[in-house]
Order: sequence, then structure tokens, then C-alpha cells
Amino acid sequence: MALLLAVSAATLLGRSWSACDVGVNNAANSGFLLWLFIPGLWTVLLLLWAAVGALLENRPPLRTLALAVTLLGAVWCVISIFWEVSVTPACPSGVPPWWPSFIPTPGF
Repeated sequence: MALLLAVSAATLLGRSWSACDVGVNNAANSGFLLWLFIPGLWTVLLLLWAAVGALLENRPPLRTLALAVTLLGAVWCVISIFWEVSVTPACPSGVPPWWPSFIPTPGF
């Protein structure tokens, strides 16, 4: 689950950066996402998984809900940190053209 979330977050960031011309180029962005972002986020998510599992090991329904909320919250925070909110020529509103309007833009 942690690897799936890490790869999904990297894919979302990579596509948004590509659509808004953020970074040096797609190859440099992909290198960062593949070699630094995914392993780092995967490690953080595995540590959160272990911590929540250890704290709530005797309560399976509560543990499941807590794991979902914790992992999705961590992914949202990481995406918000790396999301490019500055105005770029390709994305004047700060989000790619394909971003659905009913989902709030990542950010704090």
C-alpha cells in the first residue's frame, strides 16, 4: 500500500510539473521523483504504517480507519510541499488544465 501511494503521488507530481513546465526538464524531474521522492516517501509511509499498527494492534476496525487517514494525510502533505503554486505561463491558475475543479488544489 505504501509503495502504491508513493508511486501515485510521484505520478501526480510529475504530470503536474510537466503540464506547467516546472523544473529544469522532464528528465531531471523524473530523476528526482524516481530516485529520491519515491524511496523517501515510501520510507515515511512504512514508518507511519508501523507506528499506527503498533499503537492500535488490538482494534482492527479502528486501525484500518486510522491507517487510511494517516497515510492519505501524509501523502496530501507531501504533495502540498512539492506542488508548484507559483504562476507559470502554462498554468496561470497554479494548477494544470486537467485538474478537476471540484478537488481542492494541494497546498497549505
